Amino acid sequence: MKIAVALIASLLPFAASAQELWSPIVSRDLRFRLEMPAPVEQSTAPRERGHAGARQAWASKLDEEMFDFDFVDYEDGTLAKDSKTMARELGRGEAEKAFPPARFKYMRDEAITVQGWDGYALDIVDDKGHGVMMRTFIVRDRLYRQLVSHRGDPRTTVAAKRFLDSLKFAETRQPQR
Repeated sequence: MKIAVALIASLLPFAASAQELWSPIVSRDLRFRLEMPAPVEQSTAPRERGHAGARQAWASKLDEEMFDFDFVDYEDGTLAKDSKTMARELGRGEAEKAFPPARFKYMRDEAITVQGWDGYALDIVDDKGHGVMMRTFIVRDRLYRQLVSHRGDPRTTVAAKRFLDSLKFAETRQPQR
């Protein structure tokens, strides 16, 4: 028993330091929460045409790999028409130009749902195993985007998945009847 307690006590500094490397991000309107490696930089882009507000963004790095998250509110009714199609178009659009399938392997390319909200997952790797994982979600008239890179090694891959899985929305969408 004493050995187990001593072992746990010796590991606590490592567990605490690992937890300190991540920062919780919670929106001012309390509509989402996620975690990103610390330190995190927040920025605001000017309002674009069709948007109801400015784009809010957060960025950080871990072992030189990028972690990006942003959201923007669209004018009422803009995204609600067909959120599955919109999530795909907004999730793939520029990615197909930046990562042509002739040079990159698309590991995951599919519609997803989180808490009942429509989204799109696109995971891409190159011939060295380096990857980019993107998620796009539509929650009412708000577009959320996550983008993370990894080297394919266990540390950066686990961190990328932790970042993607940490996004939680304040409300769950009820199934439509």
